[in-house]
Amino acid sequence: MSSSDTSGSDVSVPIARVVLVAATAALGGFLFGFDTAVINGAVSAIGEQFATGPVLQGFAVSSALIGCAIGAWFAGRIADRFGRIRVMVIAAILFIASSIGCGLAFGVWDLSFWRMVGGLGVGAASVIAPAYIAEVSPPAYRGRLGSLQQMAIVTGIFVALLTDAAIVGAAGASTTVWLLGLEAWRWMFLSEIIPAVIYGVLALTIPESPRYLIARGQIARAKEVLTRYVGGNVEKTTTDIIKTVEGKPDRPRFSILRGSKFGLLPIVWVGIGLSVLQQFTGINVIFYYSSTLWQAVGFTEQDSLTITVITSVTNIVTTIVAIMLIDRVGRKPLLLVGAMGQFVCLAVLAIIFAAAPIVDGEPVLQGAAGPIALIAANLYVVFFGASWGPVVWVLLGEMFSNRIRAVALSVAAAAQWAANFVISTTFPSLAAVGLGLAYGIYTFFAFVAIFFVIRFVRETNGRTLESMVDSGAPTPAKG
Repeated sequence: MSSSDTSGSDVSVPIARVVLVAATAALGGFLFGFDTAVINGAVSAIGEQFATGPVLQGFAVSSALIGCAIGAWFAGRIADRFGRIRVMVIAAILFIASSIGCGLAFGVWDLSFWRMVGGLGVGAASVIAPAYIAEVSPPAYRGRLGSLQQMAIVTGIFVALLTDAAIVGAAGASTTVWLLGLEAWRWMFLSEIIPAVIYGVLALTIPESPRYLIARGQIARAKEVLTRYVGGNVEKTTTDIIKTVEGKPDRPRFSILRGSKFGLLPIVWVGIGLSVLQQFTGINVIFYYSSTLWQAVGFTEQDSLTITVITSVTNIVTTIVAIMLIDRVGRKPLLLVGAMGQFVCLAVLAIIFAAAPIVDGEPVLQGAAGPIALIAANLYVVFFGASWGPVVWVLLGEMFSNRIRAVALSVAAAAQWAANFVISTTFPSLAAVGLGLAYGIYTFFAFVAIFFVIRFVRETNGRTLESMVDSGAPTPAKG
């Protein structure tokens, strides 16, 4: 059918067209992953060059997360007022500024400031990508298309780690003065300029969200986007959207999230819980500190970066598995299996590191302990990548009603970044006490996640966005 056909009959759309639009939005996820992981190869060099202790080094790594939480907190309201596309462009500008600032930093506090600037972009991208993809996707493909966000994130992590490894390989070490008189670790940050520019340019080529357009009274434009990208019964979808955005304020406020239970709507608390538990199982410790961690137990810097790259490839492969399963198996079963698997793997790591002898202040993995730890760490990434990584972002993009989606997603994403900050900041101090303690804490939260999914998560597979209600459970499907 032509794009002008908005009759009551169903409209089918070429899925390739929708994939291209979703993939463009997901580039924000690529920069999200790249920006947060690129510091992995620079951690030791930053500590050496700026003479930082464990606490200050942890802050330099996690300072971006402060910006992430702030960016996520405000992104929803900005998107509701000015549109999803403008938020993407703003995020791209922030990524570029951060890349240049970090690459030319003259001290740890200067570096931390520019990391926060990049964090603002990451936070905004983490909110806008899942919301936008959910709003332009046909219901039957929404899970797979929403998972492109996580695929982009893990691909960004992989490319960042691969870039770090390549730069260290070319320069000899991260602290070596390399191109243009700059140390190798600075080029790790400067490399982000290229994907950030591409993201900003491509964001200007995709259509605005039909849900946003209808909320702003632009019905004709919304119908055109629905016809070209969402399909189905466009007239009915338009009518349903109009009904679900009734009462939505022109200037979005957090007051629309208020409920009777602890000040927020129950569904918002579920989103916050999913976000916090995704982080409290320690996934980002693997990506922020893994090269340093493996060096601490005896691997060389180059070998440690290589192991980290392999881990990120594992994450990509398992995300592909999640994309294949999410619309067939459903969101809740994947989360449940993932939580169980993470619990077992983390428990193994906790036991191994707790039992490892300490030599010169560092744990030494003897005999089979080293290979078992490597296997457990990578299996943990497998379970995370096939479940909690992509599924949480898909759920956050679709579990809220049209009336509160962008603002509620902002709150949930901000909680996720705050949790990420807590985990990333505390890890160096916990590791100083003992890696067994650190992984023991993450094991506990993986155990909590199992029961949280069973009790509070509701399946959204196959439901339209208009069937999502503020109470937490989708309304029954009709017909």
